[in-house]
This record gives sequence, C-alpha cells and structure tokens, in this order.
Amino acid sequence: MIQVAVNGYGTIGKRVADAVRAQPDMNVLGVAKTRPNFEAQAALDRGYPLYAAVEERADQFDDAGMEIAGPVEALVEAADVVVDATPSGIGAKNKTLYEEYDTPALYQGGEDADVADVSFNARSNYADAVDADHVRVVSCNTTGLSRVIAPLSETYGIEKVRATLVRRGGDPGQTSRGPINDILPNPVTVPSHHGPDVNTIFPDVDVDTLGLKVPATLMHVHSLNVTLETAVDAADVRDLFAGEDRLFLVSDEFDIDGAGKLKEYAHDVGRPRGDLWENCIWEESVSTEGRDLYCFQAIHQESDVVPENVDAIRAVTGAADAEESVETTNDAMGIGL
Repeated sequence: MIQVAVNGYGTIGKRVADAVRAQPDMNVLGVAKTRPNFEAQAALDRGYPLYAAVEERADQFDDAGMEIAGPVEALVEAADVVVDATPSGIGAKNKTLYEEYDTPALYQGGEDADVADVSFNARSNYADAVDADHVRVVSCNTTGLSRVIAPLSETYGIEKVRATLVRRGGDPGQTSRGPINDILPNPVTVPSHHGPDVNTIFPDVDVDTLGLKVPATLMHVHSLNVTLETAVDAADVRDLFAGEDRLFLVSDEFDIDGAGKLKEYAHDVGRPRGDLWENCIWEESVSTEGRDLYCFQAIHQESDVVPENVDAIRAVTGAADAEESVETTNDAMGIGL
C-alpha cells in the first residue's frame, strides 16, 4: 500500500484524502492542519490521524479537545509521498521540508510551475511525472483545458486555442473572496495566466486565454474556440469527447442550462459534496465551422483536480502506468456520468 500524507486539509486536501482512501492500493497515513477548526474535527471524525502543521500551534489542538498524532515532520518522514494541499505559495515554502526527508511531493496549481520538476495532467503527460521528486498538479482550469486539448491534438492537430474563462468570484466557503457584485476582467491583460499554464503541459500549442470574474461560487464556465488542422464534423467531435472518461457530455434532454443545475444533478446522483470530477461539456454547444470548433464547458473548481492528484501519486511512486492508474482511479471514485 502506498502511504500518503496530506499536508493541508481544506477544500482540496479533504477531497484528496477521501479519494486516496477509496483506492485499493493506497492508505491515508495522516493529514496536517495549521489550527483546530471544523475541518480538523471532520478529519478526526473520518478516522484520519491528525498532525500539527505548525509546531508553535500544537497546543491549540489540545485546548480544543482534538488529539494530534504528532508534528507534520513525523508524518512527512513516514510517508511514501506527500500531497501538499496548502494555500497558494505555502507549498513552495514547504518544499525544503519534503527535501529534508527525501519524500516525493505533489503541489497544487496555485504554485508557480518552477516549484516542481514537471506540471501534471493524467490524460496529457502522465509519463513525464514517473519517478519525479516534485510534481505540480495544474489548476482546475488548466486541468479542464488539458483534458480537451489532448484528444483534439492527437486526433485532428491543433493550430490555435482561444478560451474565455468565466470564473467564479470564490469557492462557496471563501467569504473573503466573493461573491462580488461586479463583472471584472481578471486580469485585464491578455493572456490570463491560464494560457501559459497550459503550455507547461503542451509547450507547442498556440493558446490564448482571457479571464472574467463574476458574482458566482458554483463553477467556472469556458467558452472555447479551437482551430484544428483539418476540417471536422461536430458529430465526430462529440463522439471523440464521449469516448473520454473524464469528459461528461451534457445532453440537451437533461435540461441542464447552467452550473446551478449541474451541481443539483451531482447531488442527485449521490456525488460526495456534490463534486463533479469531469469536465461538463454541453453537447448541443459542440459545433464546427470548417476547421473551427466551438463549445461551452463547466469546470467544478473544487474537485476536478482530485483524480489527477491520485494519478500523480502512482506516477511519482512508479506504481502503475497511465492507463492502469486512470482506470483504477475512475473505478474507485465512481468517475463517469
């Protein structure tokens, strides 16, 4: 069993821990928190050993009646791999800790690309992360774009990708970030950071991205225009997407016209926390004009990177190849709508 440490038990960390627990070849060795709160208590309630991420605050857990298993250093030393799910910028600071104990580490997309040996997307470049010491799982938006770019590039070739990202003001629990009563170019310059981030996965793809921030918390929505190297029929592209296990074609018969109904659907089908691990592509939006492909997709910012973290664990530990890992992850998590 691969012994996995999760440093940071927030939006991403708690989802990764549950996904790891579901895998037949992995075990959650423990999770680390900087302070006692409802998430720390939830970790204990789920049976995860809890570690103090900041030594000076360890007594706060005792004061809150929460038993800790030790300092984060002990957790990192004992683990086969650590998933750093701390807030943006903290992962880079933690890198020296992981190097000190010679423990391979995964970082999230909020970190700069140079924190790691490779930026990772399971569908696109799994092999690049095999046996790497430091791997960055790219952001939710970059993950969503990469899952579409990979099959299109392999099947038709890509001349140009243009993406407008309509982004939520904040996660539902991020009261300090949103919702906002505004529509903001974010950033006002072109490209947004997402295009260069896509190039950490696909260095040869010509991609431009624009970003808007809107008063919503549920999901991101992408408007995509991809100029392919050959003329295509929309029906063929729909068939291509339908064959991708982490792409969900939203049928017009479902009467799902936005992110709100997508989240309701996720709850109705029994998804934990209402998570949507797949890109949600409106089937009716997939259209073509010559070599130009157009479509809309929704990306659940809290969860689409979770299966990618699981696959990255197998890559850095050399436990499986891409096909085997993705299949195992999908089966264990119940991916596929």
